[in-house]
Amino acid sequence: MTFLRRLISPIAIAAVTMALHTPSVRAQPGDHLPEGLAGAFLTGRLAVSDDDFLRIAESYDRALAADPENAGFRELAMQGHLLSGNFARAVELAEQTVDESDGSQVANATLQADAFKRSDYDAALAALQDGRRTGPLADAMSVAWAELGRGSMSDALAAFDAAIDERAELAPFALYQKAMALAFVGDLERAADILSGEPEGPVNLSRRGVVAHMTILSQLGQFDEALNLGEQMFGSSPDGDAGAVMAALAEGEAVPFTTVTSASDGMAEVYFLLSSALIGERSDWLPIIYGQLALALRPDHGDAILLTGQLLERANQFTLADQVYELMPPENPQYLGAQLGRANALYQSGQTEEAIDSLFALAETKPDSVLVLSSLGDMLRREERFDEAADAYTRAIDLIDEIEERHWVLLYTRAISLERMGEWELAEPEFRRVLEFVPDEPQVLNYLGYSLVEQRRNLDEALEMIERAVEGDPESGYIVDSLGWAYYRLGRYEEAVPVMERAVELLPADPILNDHLGDVYWAVGREREARFQWRRALSFAPHPDLDVDLVRRKLEIGKDAALEEFEAAE
Repeated sequence: MTFLRRLISPIAIAAVTMALHTPSVRAQPGDHLPEGLAGAFLTGRLAVSDDDFLRIAESYDRALAADPENAGFRELAMQGHLLSGNFARAVELAEQTVDESDGSQVANATLQADAFKRSDYDAALAALQDGRRTGPLADAMSVAWAELGRGSMSDALAAFDAAIDERAELAPFALYQKAMALAFVGDLERAADILSGEPEGPVNLSRRGVVAHMTILSQLGQFDEALNLGEQMFGSSPDGDAGAVMAALAEGEAVPFTTVTSASDGMAEVYFLLSSALIGERSDWLPIIYGQLALALRPDHGDAILLTGQLLERANQFTLADQVYELMPPENPQYLGAQLGRANALYQSGQTEEAIDSLFALAETKPDSVLVLSSLGDMLRREERFDEAADAYTRAIDLIDEIEERHWVLLYTRAISLERMGEWELAEPEFRRVLEFVPDEPQVLNYLGYSLVEQRRNLDEALEMIERAVEGDPESGYIVDSLGWAYYRLGRYEEAVPVMERAVELLPADPILNDHLGDVYWAVGREREARFQWRRALSFAPHPDLDVDLVRRKLEIGKDAALEEFEAAE
């Protein structure tokens, strides 16, 4: 079997999606605004710049109440509600825009999704006949799925084929949708043929599409072929739904096809596909809009939950991300991923203890999950709870039958935790073990090399490691700093100066690097510049590795005298 997967090009994206723009609004801050409008308008504008979707919805709802005819306010209120998951209110506002003939493509898409949610397929088709367009792919697929919802598979297939034949850029997407429709009505053989990419051309398959293909093959009794496909795409022991399907296949069990169970589910797949395809800039709202449309039609869509939650996290909307992750049903094989997403959203929103507690609880219920334990270790390490982090990493490592190169990050983070605990005799062999797997990894070379420099051990070896690290990542301020510091420790002060200056140029606000540059300047007799750098270091404090008292004393009496004083006090 030939498996074909097409990457989505920018041209294809432009061809399949709606246009999205932030509408202009008539009111301006200097205008004579109706009572109550000025504050709502200004708050709304700030919310738009911050991607604060809940505040966008609330602010422009208030602005719209003061100026009901303002189409720009209505559009932004609608988008804010849609982005924050309040689909019902978004539909109300979309209906108003369409009634007043100033509806946007986002409004049209919202009403299109609402028609499918209500199983009103006639309304979905009538909207297109009235010219209410959303985008080439969504419109073409909505015709096909609406016809299927009305009970006409022949008309649905004709609509799929029309999209495939008439627009080449839509064909890989439309073929996948056609295969899902065939599988839904029980024609598994034709669905499997299409997904193979052989009879009708290349098919655009996401990770979710591959899992669907595996379930279809299992229903046909083609377990070996399904397992082979899974191993090609996911490896031998994947997590989540792919892992659950492959475990069943290994036992010779057929897995039910549940990717599409209705015409509404089919349209949810269209929106999810568009959300996945359009991930780009951090401030882009379109992927979130499509993700929320998919969830409006199918709230238990595991992949849409994970993707939309991650997109909301990327927009720093952690409360909304948490709400999306909560949609994941506990019986879903992707539930674990959603719980990890929730923990990260809690952590990023500043609820550190709640996040850590949630991971400890998850580790209790999933004690055999390497992913949960490593995630717990990462969070504990970020909070400098290094002994607990090392324990979590060790528990994760102990679950792995055979340590391979792909596990190097887990070994590396445990080594960091051990080093930060002061257990150098345990950490050093671990760092060297990691280098056996990834001998040219800049971060590992730098960490081990810098640690040796700080201990003034094996300085020649340390310098060689750091030089290799700089060669591998010359734009890393931390790694360049390590090289300058190694020169300094070796007494090669003149060589250290330009290197340390480059490090501070790369990371000008880092207190450690500024302190190091001050020490280097002092060593070559540039005392005024040294004091300037130490003052800069203090201005950027605090930092866990910066001894503020020592820096202040260096400013007062000079570096050498300050070091002698502090060493004597110890």
